[in-house]
Amino acid sequence: MDTTSLYDWSPIGQLLLGGAALALLPLLWVWVRKRNATPAARHHALLVLTLFLTFDLVLFGAFTRLTDSGLGCPDWPGCYGSASPIGAKAEIEAAQAAMPSGPVTHGKAWVEMVHRYLATGVGGLILLLTLLAWRRKSASAQPSTPLLGWAMLTLVWVCLQGAFGALTVTMKLFPAIVTLHLLGGYALLALLVVQLALLVREQAPQVGTVAPPGLRWWLALALSLLLVQAASGAWVSTNYAVLACTEFPMCQGSWWPPMDFTHGFELWRPLGYTGGGALISFQALTAMHFMHRLLAVATVLLLAAVAWRLLGEGALRGPSQVLAALLVLQLATGLSNVVLDWPLVAAVLHTGGAGALVVVLVWLLASTRSAGSGNAPRLNTLEPLR
Repeated sequence: MDTTSLYDWSPIGQLLLGGAALALLPLLWVWVRKRNATPAARHHALLVLTLFLTFDLVLFGAFTRLTDSGLGCPDWPGCYGSASPIGAKAEIEAAQAAMPSGPVTHGKAWVEMVHRYLATGVGGLILLLTLLAWRRKSASAQPSTPLLGWAMLTLVWVCLQGAFGALTVTMKLFPAIVTLHLLGGYALLALLVVQLALLVREQAPQVGTVAPPGLRWWLALALSLLLVQAASGAWVSTNYAVLACTEFPMCQGSWWPPMDFTHGFELWRPLGYTGGGALISFQALTAMHFMHRLLAVATVLLLAAVAWRLLGEGALRGPSQVLAALLVLQLATGLSNVVLDWPLVAAVLHTGGAGALVVVLVWLLASTRSAGSGNAPRLNTLEPLR
């Protein structure tokens, strides 16, 4: 029986120092590349870099989950009370000897701890961005700035993500917690994109893109459906229901296979079991998979329609093409997961593609305005502010 304490705070200082060291690397890069730039340009560069690293963190989180490394260190925040698997060598070997096919191996422990250090580093960068937003507000004549509010919300959210990361481990990959953790990663991307749009708006309020009538409502609807679909995909993945159907477009040789929706979408239950303690049925796994397919059809059709509508707008042609390319990627990786026995690369890219779609849709909503409304920022955020 595993008697490992779920929470052991003894390595927290080393973990924070390691995260700070990782955060220092992008800070040095920005300082070297932008040492002669304005404070706004340095803030912009650091925000873009943090968004990029957060996206990488979401991908690495998917890799951690898909390689069954989420319990490689069964306590939190360290690994058997140590700051790295090196200090937990004896405990890992003992756990692996007791359960050779179990979740604890040296490789999985390293994957899990690297993920934790990367998350700590991203948290440090988000804290710094909040301080920079506060400094901009203090230097401004305005009594308040939306950028500071969103930066503070992002800081609170990344702390909440850390809490869900801890619960993911201590609640032994509880499906509802794992699903919320992934959705929280997408929300973190969205919050950083909004910050980016607001920063550009502060520097170039006269530059904006007017959206055609009704388009922003379609963008909001597409984003909402995409998040529902992402939650469905996370539910399928964390319950290992991807291979409940191994053919397309049919499933188990039928257009409507036997399914158990009641237990398939029972949210509060341990992994692999129903709320009553019985093993979850294959019919329940099939229901999860099949519902994800149905939602995928609706999501793809809506996003394709939005991309087609954007294509007719000159200033939005670029985002339209990116949206279409990401849709193709999602279709290809989704089908690969089914017919190629869930390859790791395709599964990670599928998670990343959903995150990229969130980024594009949120950016379109944050950087456009309806006719007759206030100014919106320019679309090219990669151009440094001067």
